[in-house]
Amino acid sequence: MVLNADPNRLAESADDDRITAIGKILRKTSLDELPQIFNVLKGEMSIVGPRPALPVQVKHFSEKEKLKLAVKPGITGWTQVNGRNSIPYEKRMELDTWYAEHHNVVLDIWIIFKTFKVLLFPDKGIYDLNSSSPVE
Repeated sequence: MVLNADPNRLAESADDDRITAIGKILRKTSLDELPQIFNVLKGEMSIVGPRPALPVQVKHFSEKEKLKLAVKPGITGWTQVNGRNSIPYEKRMELDTWYAEHHNVVLDIWIIFKTFKVLLFPDKGIYDLNSSSPVE
């Protein structure tokens, strides 16, 4: 645990001082996502869908971006298999919105298979140092 860390700041950069050495390994391997399976079992999340948004992020959404709120958030999704945090925030929102407009079972199955590929054979990191979400 990192003492005196700002709990309202998002961990969107590889050099975030709040992430411990173990935390970096968990994030890099996506093992930090496993507890969300409980949210899936409770029906609050889906295996596939846009990543959950924080309320402070939602208040900055455009009308089109609010489409992503129409589908259950997921552990993995279209954005995660197409670059994760290594792509700019605006592109992540565009991918989430596209998924919300086009989601179906076949796409979800494809995303699940591609998730395994991304986890087993990563070609880039999970962070883009020039990308941050609009939060206060």
